[in-house]
Amino acid sequence: MKNTEETIVSLIEKQSVSFISSVDENGYPNTKAMLAPVKREGIKTFYWHTNSPSLRIKQYRNNPKACVYFCDTHSFSGIMLKGTMEVIEDNDIKKEIWKDEFSMYYQGGMDGGDFILLRFTAESGRYYSNFHSENFDIE
Repeated sequence: MKNTEETIVSLIEKQSVSFISSVDENGYPNTKAMLAPVKREGIKTFYWHTNSPSLRIKQYRNNPKACVYFCDTHSFSGIMLKGTMEVIEDNDIKKEIWKDEFSMYYQGGMDGGDFILLRFTAESGRYYSNFHSENFDIE
């Protein structure tokens, strides 16, 4: 897994777009393209920023089960991670992650009420590359 994890980290770091999935009130998956995570801790924990009225916020509060996906379209390789998504409103964490350039998305700034974070914690994953898939657990 060590070499695979290094390969996965490299793939994730090169992507400018990521995909997050939530579960709606009828049990169907909903997938949305997002910018790359604004913070990452290995392949276990990822953070994204979004607007607080986002449909995803309601869905993750109702059902935290989630999936994230990163893909390299040139090599046709990808990584799917399954776990839980948490809605983070903690001001200390928001301050740690906030960048002035986010103001283009949140007119009220960090404290304007619209800026909110999502924190994904991975439990398992599936890596695909060169016609081969590998399942793994994340500790």
